[in-house]
Amino acid sequence: MSAALDTTSVAPQDREETVRQAVWESVVRIDIDHHLPPKALSVHIELNTIGHISVCTARASALTIRRTQRLAREEAEPAVFLGLQMTGTSMVVQNDRQALLRPGDFALYDTTVPYTLLFDAGVDQHFLRFPRRALALPGRSLNEITAVTLGSDNPIAALASTYFSRLSTSERMRQGQYADAVVEPSIELVRAVVASQLGDSDLARAPLEATLSLRIMQYVRAHLADRDLSAARIAAAHGISVRRLYAVLAQSGVSLGDWIRSRRLEECRRELTGPERRSRTVAAIGRRWGFVDATHFSKVFKRAYGVSPKAWRDQGRPTAAL
Repeated sequence: MSAALDTTSVAPQDREETVRQAVWESVVRIDIDHHLPPKALSVHIELNTIGHISVCTARASALTIRRTQRLAREEAEPAVFLGLQMTGTSMVVQNDRQALLRPGDFALYDTTVPYTLLFDAGVDQHFLRFPRRALALPGRSLNEITAVTLGSDNPIAALASTYFSRLSTSERMRQGQYADAVVEPSIELVRAVVASQLGDSDLARAPLEATLSLRIMQYVRAHLADRDLSAARIAAAHGISVRRLYAVLAQSGVSLGDWIRSRRLEECRRELTGPERRSRTVAAIGRRWGFVDATHFSKVFKRAYGVSPKAWRDQGRPTAAL
């Protein structure tokens, strides 16, 4: 499912009620206090579902959201929200805690307990809604993790931030076989964040194992330009053997060497058509992405794209969307 709401096409006098009704019917029942008069308020919402995960991307003028005690008691299907901050700042208040979110940070909050979301400078967030039964988090763990700022201080949370940002914006990842493939890893990644943040080794064991492939691929993406990127280095970074590394990736249908080469070629192709392509030689661009031998680089590039890297740069082709 995919749906959208844009208040620019709604009469000013109807905007507040239109927004409230759309959010109540599709996301969660909340009270919304807009800080601007109806004529000045602006709200754009995109709604998607991935299995039983709901994704709401919202950009709006300043407002405050309150989930009251009465609304919390009326919850038919208890859920946990993950609010991922894209730009600006916001605050999540629940269970006598306050989480200040900056770009890349996120926080969890429980729909069965009253909460307040403060967006004094406007809204720019991805809101992902997970059924509580699917997360299957112990009540104590959930109480301790709500309204806690989760971000770069926790490497698992940093991975989750990147992952859920991409999941929220990539239409391909939300469709068909891709959607089916990401539901369970998404749930386990949330569990891994909670476990790692709370230091619960028993809770962490299963989700950390389930998200190992995701964490490996995130590490490889972050180090694509490193010439010494190898299976041994990747395995050591995750505390596993090289044999275990290949077995984990094989379960996800990934051939490590082919995957690294393919992504490096994509980066080379992008740079060869970028605004600074004339200031660097083809060989220098290849070396930047791990292709030390210029002749070898030219051969593998041509095999992948049908033209040499020099011809690609000279034609100034835009990089195709992947």
